[in-house]
Amino acid sequence: MKALTWHGKRDVRVEDVPDPRIEEPTDAIIKVTSTAICGSDLHLYEVLGPYLKPGDILGHEPMGIVEEVGPDVTRLKPGDRVVVPFNISCGSCWMCQRQLYAQCETTQVGSEGKGAALFGYTSLYGSVPGGQAEYLRVPQAHFGPITVPQTGADERYLYLSDILPTAWQAVKYADTPPGGTLAVFGLGPVGQFCARIDRHLGAGRVIGLDLVPERLELARRHGIEVLDVRELDDVPGALIDLVDGRGPDAVIDAVGMEAHGSPVGKLAHAAVGLLPDKVAQTMTDRVGMDRLSVLHAAIKGVRRGGTVSLSGVYGGEADPMPLMEMFDRGIQLRMGQCHVRRWTDEILPLLAGDDDPLDVEDLRTHRVPLARAPHAYEMFQKKEDGCIKVVLAP
Repeated sequence: MKALTWHGKRDVRVEDVPDPRIEEPTDAIIKVTSTAICGSDLHLYEVLGPYLKPGDILGHEPMGIVEEVGPDVTRLKPGDRVVVPFNISCGSCWMCQRQLYAQCETTQVGSEGKGAALFGYTSLYGSVPGGQAEYLRVPQAHFGPITVPQTGADERYLYLSDILPTAWQAVKYADTPPGGTLAVFGLGPVGQFCARIDRHLGAGRVIGLDLVPERLELARRHGIEVLDVRELDDVPGALIDLVDGRGPDAVIDAVGMEAHGSPVGKLAHAAVGLLPDKVAQTMTDRVGMDRLSVLHAAIKGVRRGGTVSLSGVYGGEADPMPLMEMFDRGIQLRMGQCHVRRWTDEILPLLAGDDDPLDVEDLRTHRVPLARAPHAYEMFQKKEDGCIKVVLAP
């Protein structure tokens, strides 16, 4: 089959690789019909290369048609249309019983001190072959895949794999009071959905912040109040002034480790990319490598007693945090990898109806063949051609 494989920093290639096969009784094989490029994939393209090896198959946002199932998979059958969550969870361990699916003890990558295994996402999360391919082996298929209606565009359901439940969890963690105000830093795909979801769930005011004109325009088109951070000297101060002199009730950081406005962090990322893998892994894991300008702005811009919800990916362990200010202002900080299956039963009815209240089909800007995936990665990273969300067609 054809699959997108990693070969180095900014070097991904579509190659012929062996077809996947059933290896465990709880496996399924999926023929992929659509698979998206996630903002998190760009971390692999740029920063997290030390945890990859040449030939690793990328991608963790797939959907498709069931081709084959193992003997212990009774809830799926060939021909079913399914979306595959990015984290791999068993549904029955101690963590899964508490709906902490991203911490599944059956698939936890204990050797790296990490949570549940992920598709297509480095040795830190199990080196599981990803879904930017023609076919995908799905472990724990007795629980993970989400069955969706046979009709409707793939883009109506595809985002259940990651970004839609990730945004839903970020909004739930933010816990904006009814009629209150939420600010969303970063209007990429997750940030766009955060803003739409919070409005749908009853926020009185949603403010989106970004510096990419196409992202600002897309949010504005959906009724979101926007701020272009290029025009602001003091982003937290502007938020506080804009919302009653005290700031929004909650803030979501939907940006993460590669934030703009962090020149020292950017330099560190570039330097790590030049180091041997073992040294770079230690630097990334044990030394503060994240670009924290957005997180710090979120903490400083939320009102006293408010909540900061983190959905952007961070990787360092020794990054400086303004703990004195957080303590003094009584800020609650919530974060974590999305527990996808915890939220999908709530979200799916919104997608299966005719009205599409979250306008999920108005997100993708580019749909391209899998063969053009290397070009799509470059375009997405450079934010060229108005690129906000890319869907690949194997």
